[in-house]
Amino acid sequence: MASVKAGPRARARRKLQLLRYVVLTVLGIYFALPLVSLFEFSTRGTGIDAPHTFDAWQQIVTDDRIRQPIVDSLELAALTSVITLVLMVPTLIWAQLRAPRLSRAIEFICLLPLTIPPIVLIVGLAPIYRWMAQWETYLFHTDTILILTLAYVVLTLPYVYRALDTGLRAIDIKTLAEAARSLGAGWFSVMNRIIVPNMAAAILNAGLLCVAIVLGEFTFASLLNYVNLQVAIQQLGQSDASLSFAVSEASLLFAFALLLLLSFVGSRRFSRKG
Repeated sequence: MASVKAGPRARARRKLQLLRYVVLTVLGIYFALPLVSLFEFSTRGTGIDAPHTFDAWQQIVTDDRIRQPIVDSLELAALTSVITLVLMVPTLIWAQLRAPRLSRAIEFICLLPLTIPPIVLIVGLAPIYRWMAQWETYLFHTDTILILTLAYVVLTLPYVYRALDTGLRAIDIKTLAEAARSLGAGWFSVMNRIIVPNMAAAILNAGLLCVAIVLGEFTFASLLNYVNLQVAIQQLGQSDASLSFAVSEASLLFAFALLLLLSFVGSRRFSRKG
């Protein structure tokens, strides 16, 4: 009787596994075809029968038209991630432990940028940025793109908040904090040595979201007259399409590598806990 039941179950399991492989294969082809097309176009020669060449990919690290915007965008991504996490992680932990009544107000403030169109945010921030640029030029004789960090912190707040809030709700921080406090730990030790390590995956998720948003942002930089990665790609598309496509695919592959790194770190932490 058991073997009779095992037969249909095994067949159903094999069908489910086959369906899973089919779905993954179709999705893989769906996502791989645009990347393959981008790579083929970026290596295409200028003539009709010209051979494929990697000149466009070599120009990513040698051409100043794209090298400097890449460096600027990476610096913006790093600064935005650090400032946003330093601002949000202690705030959310403090709200959960000491002021739970403020959680709704913090959530409303953090999610507010989602309800405001980017063009409206730029109209409001433009006078502030003009004033900041004037003082920066007067004091330091330069106008750096890094002041876009302030706008990007506001832009990434909703996504960082949701990622961190999910990580905090996955652990019982009140019990952990009370246990640590009963053993004589201070609030800084509770936060730094107890709570933050238990929400490391959420912090990595939030940091990755910041990097992805900053590297893909175009509207703020374009309308505020700064040249970041996406603005440089748009400008290069008008004069050097091969280089523009190569940089676009390189940025996508970089984001994919970050996702793989995040999943690897998360699986390592999970296996250690297990």
